[in-house]
Amino acid sequence: MSNYLVVMEAAWLVRDVENIDDAIGVAVSEAGKRLNQEGKDYVEVNVGLTNCPACGEPFESSYIAADTALVGLMLEMEVFNADSEEHAQRIAKSEVGGALRDVPLKVVETIEREGDADE
Repeated sequence: MSNYLVVMEAAWLVRDVENIDDAIGVAVSEAGKRLNQEGKDYVEVNVGLTNCPACGEPFESSYIAADTALVGLMLEMEVFNADSEEHAQRIAKSEVGGALRDVPLKVVETIEREGDADE
């Protein structure tokens, strides 16, 4: 059994917002609040990055149209004693998905951690 860091991307919708900074603040705050209410304070919430299609430089994943924002959040969770990478991903999606119902999630990276549980 191994330990893994599972990184997921979430699409967070924020209504009635006028600028990107406010949208990001609301998205991170709302996601953190919902996770904490479910006792999932071990999930780290950050704003995701997207590469500019023209120049390739990364920028914060957020877009506003008609006072409604779509903010890409990155959620990181440590999974301990998983049988495999796929098992760790299922555990993470189940834990986070249960707290963030109706929020699309996608696993973007899974990293096996040093300090295997069998050692």
